[in-house]
Amino acid sequence: MACTMFGAIYVGSYEVNLKVYELSVRKGIHLVNHVQHRLELGKDAYGTGRIGTELVDELCSVLNDFQRIMKEFGVDEYRACATTVIRETKNNLVLLDRIFVKTGIRLEVLSNSEQRFLGYKAIASNSERFQDIIEKGTAIVEVGGGSLQISLFDKDNLVTTQNIRIGSIRLRERLIDVAERTVRYASVMEELLNNEMRTYRKLYLKDRNIRYIILVGSYVKGIDKYIHKGQAGDQITREEFMRFYDEVAQKGQQTMAAELGISAESSSLLLPTLVIYKRLLEETGAENVVIMDADIGAGLAYDYAEKKKIFKIKHNFENDILEAAWNIAKRYHTNRNHTLTMEKLALTIYDKIKSFHGLGKRERLLLQIAVLLHDCGKYINMAQPSECSYSIIMATEIIGLSHMEREIVANVVRFNSGNILPFEELAATSLLERNEYLTIVKLTAILRVANALDRSHKQKIKDIKVNLKDNHTMQIVVDTSEDLTLEQALFREKSEFFEDVYSIKPILKAKKLN
Repeated sequence: MACTMFGAIYVGSYEVNLKVYELSVRKGIHLVNHVQHRLELGKDAYGTGRIGTELVDELCSVLNDFQRIMKEFGVDEYRACATTVIRETKNNLVLLDRIFVKTGIRLEVLSNSEQRFLGYKAIASNSERFQDIIEKGTAIVEVGGGSLQISLFDKDNLVTTQNIRIGSIRLRERLIDVAERTVRYASVMEELLNNEMRTYRKLYLKDRNIRYIILVGSYVKGIDKYIHKGQAGDQITREEFMRFYDEVAQKGQQTMAAELGISAESSSLLLPTLVIYKRLLEETGAENVVIMDADIGAGLAYDYAEKKKIFKIKHNFENDILEAAWNIAKRYHTNRNHTLTMEKLALTIYDKIKSFHGLGKRERLLLQIAVLLHDCGKYINMAQPSECSYSIIMATEIIGLSHMEREIVANVVRFNSGNILPFEELAATSLLERNEYLTIVKLTAILRVANALDRSHKQKIKDIKVNLKDNHTMQIVVDTSEDLTLEQALFREKSEFFEDVYSIKPILKAKKLN
């Protein structure tokens, strides 16, 4: 079968990378070429909030070279992404336009949750043991230039993922003066990290038994080669890592960087990276360290192959998004039985009227997440649950969702009760456009009807069937052995909005069980 050539461009905090992959059923994901260019955009971005003209010009020159290289390799399609370093610049819209005008490349700025999800896919594509490892208590630790991401897995489920705004460049820049004035540079960095690490442990690690820690980042390949002395292997013990860390502290990071094959320009980031890894090992108590040379490039290729169905994907990543949403709901003590009932009701209605709403599989997932999180605001304020739910969702990272998708979910939950805002008013304070607004309206109509059907939170409905009659009437037949007076009253109220949106009149029919 013919193979597909795919290009993955990634603009990071201190490097710009192009990876060309060959994707096929036989070979899977095969790296054909890797070109990287050292460019410390993060030094400007994290220090001043802007990226200077000279750096932008150099970035554009590199991207134009990447265009030429991709053409030489016959790349069919490519995806160009940037993350924290562009996301945190104050002039990013102007910057992205300048890049497009000069190179023809539309640089996609990933939200943190999208970036980490792609990194997670890169790990999944890079190790046959990945599925076995995440069956145990596992933490994936990814150190970037601007931030640190920690994702916890247990029994094949993603428990939680958290982003801490301390990466190797950010840590180095905050202590750049200290490095020259003390021999305790590593200890000072640890002191700076301690508060975040201890807070993370209290919130997320107190009930977790973490056996494995997977290290992902720029220097892990060099660490692996150094420890294994060129022998095959990607796993070390906690003690082996600590001995390596002590060697770096004794020899100095420039000497060790040379032994690891790290460029002189990158040597100043080695120790900050290792300090972060060390503190996470100490806080998690993990005894086994798995080193994986995975980056966003492999994640982009894996994501592309998944969407194009080039080969069969073994792991169900959609379940990870749902599991993350479930864990958020659990944190805010939502009613699980009510949520499960609503989920079945909402998805049954969604599937039955797909020819009317015109939405797809992704929007179905967003509806499902909205159902899971629609009541989390009651934990904050029972008088304004929808508004509080909206605030919680907007402030909480949900791995795998873009910022726009999270905003859609948050607004669906927000308008579950009360009046939905007009498009002009809602768009004035958000990035939503008309298509996203219509998605919110359509999903909200379904959520309201589903919520009304279990308003008592007693799960009176045992089964549900939805039948469309002459394209103007939707008959919802429910099996129950209980009185549905409350549900029928609220159903009439909520069904008016549904009829306005879909031009379908919902009718509730109760079928009594003996």
